[in-house]
Amino acid sequence: MEKIIKDLLKRKGSLAENEVKDLLNYYGIQTTKYKVVSIIEDLKKLDLAYPLALKVCSNKILHKTDLGGVKLNIQNNEELEKNFNIFKKKFSKEKFLVDQMEEKSVEIIIGLVQDPTFGLSIMVGIGGIYTELYEDVSFRVIPIDRYDAEEMIEEIKGKKLLEGFRNIKANKDLVVDLLLKVSKIGDELIDHIDQMDLNPVFIYEDKICVIDAKLILK
Repeated sequence: MEKIIKDLLKRKGSLAENEVKDLLNYYGIQTTKYKVVSIIEDLKKLDLAYPLALKVCSNKILHKTDLGGVKLNIQNNEELEKNFNIFKKKFSKEKFLVDQMEEKSVEIIIGLVQDPTFGLSIMVGIGGIYTELYEDVSFRVIPIDRYDAEEMIEEIKGKKLLEGFRNIKANKDLVVDLLLKVSKIGDELIDHIDQMDLNPVFIYEDKICVIDAKLILK
């Protein structure tokens, strides 16, 4: 295991979003392209395509949107610098994440949660802002195999979104693969993980992309 990942696992509590995405990338899970910036001069070194998202990036701020720490659909350098200056005044001691935005698609949520009876479990459901409204999720105790992953998807009421409903292009097999990768993370890091939340994850015809990610260590 790479040193950067080992160092992360020595920590306790929440990780910053870039740290979680570093971990996901290590396990072969695609995320948005991102850069961490601290000062306005860092913005001139970005190798990212517009539109961009700007987020406060801190292990002390888990719910960024609630605190006004997320700005989406930034279209050019002028907008980026303007919003960076606003964020810098508001969160003066923090770093910031610049995210290359992805085209919207079918959204799912995948997570790891500590069940008081069964221990670390994996969940999948329809994601985005409607996760709590629909409560359309399925759970299994880790580790899972491919049959388990396929069965979990079958249990979701919104599975039609992954099966070509109204010609929506979303690849269900990629969700199965992602579930297996997240299960592997949970199984290998079971002594470290309290909970993980990947939401939303965009599902396309030929790829998946984790847009936002949270991880809390024991």
